[in-house]
Amino acid sequence: MLPEDVRILALMLPETVAGVHRGNPDFRVGGRVFATLWVEEARVVLRLAPVDQAELCEAEPDLFTPLDGAWGRRGWTNLDLDLCEEESLRAALLAAWRTTAPAVLRAAYA
Repeated sequence: MLPEDVRILALMLPETVAGVHRGNPDFRVGGRVFATLWVEEARVVLRLAPVDQAELCEAEPDLFTPLDGAWGRRGWTNLDLDLCEEESLRAALLAAWRTTAPAVLRAAYA
């Protein structure tokens, strides 16, 4: 997948806005980052619930890897864009959006 694909798919999610985090494009809902795009490294860092992170990393260990340290233990997860297909990217972005979106917003788009 290409960085532009990430941007298009992320911005399709309800009330998502693009921003910048540490010089990298990011995607936010309710003012909180749920995905950061590292263009030069061909990866996306996603804010997942730890249970979602565990499931994705177990199902596709080459595609999904936890960040090192405390960030990874909290659910922050790398997704390798060079290995990613659209279906996996869509599902991962949606999981990150659901983890991050305010409860009222999640309920409105359930």
